[in-house]
Amino acid sequence: MKVWLIGSGTMSLSYAAVLRDLSADTLVIGRGETSAAKFREATGLAVVTGGLDAFLATAPALPDAAIVSVGVENLFATTAALVRAGVPRVLVEKPGALDLASLKTLRDLAAERGARVSIGYNRRYFASTRKAIELAQADGGFTSCSFEFTEWGHEIETLVKGPGVKERWLLSNSSHVIDLVFHLIGQPAELHATTRGSLSWHPSAAIFTGSGLSDRGVPFAYHSNWDAPGRWGVEVLTRNLRMILRPMEALQVMRRGSVAIEPVAIDDAIDKAFKPGLHRQTSDFLNGVDGALCSLDSQISAWGSYCRIGAYDE
Repeated sequence: MKVWLIGSGTMSLSYAAVLRDLSADTLVIGRGETSAAKFREATGLAVVTGGLDAFLATAPALPDAAIVSVGVENLFATTAALVRAGVPRVLVEKPGALDLASLKTLRDLAAERGARVSIGYNRRYFASTRKAIELAQADGGFTSCSFEFTEWGHEIETLVKGPGVKERWLLSNSSHVIDLVFHLIGQPAELHATTRGSLSWHPSAAIFTGSGLSDRGVPFAYHSNWDAPGRWGVEVLTRNLRMILRPMEALQVMRRGSVAIEPVAIDDAIDKAFKPGLHRQTSDFLNGVDGALCSLDSQISAWGSYCRIGAYDE
């Protein structure tokens, strides 16, 4: 299978390792020579520099699929260019765009050109996630959920990112956690969101609390404070189990009648060999398997909830 990998940064290095293992015929397309040189040295793969638009202008033979791993501010434009060029399948890193209008444009473009666009949320594919779903199915399903998407504001403040990326950081980064929750329990049918404070790099809010009910009837609650210590984490409950994903690559349980927290054995060898979740996600994408992939429609459906939680305009 011929695959274009767009971008030659850190995330692309992780994709390159997976694509090599999956025996994909990979062409890497980047922009700057500095990052391309580092990429070549790390992977041994050639990198076409100058950017995607310049490369498309040469009328190259199209690949079977493309993976977009560029800066968040460039995800939409890059994906749209690939779809317009006729690439039939595109996997774009989360969140796919920074506004709802761009996502809807992508959906319309994909429908017009007969393309399939998926959003890369690799935590859906963690071994811990799959085990939690398995345990829940054996115990009658999830009954409630709580989660935290606290970010380390003192570190993010110093990061250099493109326009609008840090200002909508819940979409750019924290949506990894929230997407996983929605994947496990369903999309919010009811959502009560409250925010307080602000940060120099994130003016809409610093503290996020809320609760709701999913469309599968599962109540949930969250509390995150970006101006205090904390970490990402999800707890999902069934009648007999409290399942703890903190860190999210691991699974622990508390059983009915006990306060002991026990680690759960999971088959995570592939998550340790590659960036967690990425191998299974990429394999599903290349093989045309829906699996746990996030569709454009699903991302559009979730967008309003993200924006309410983050106090953003859509």
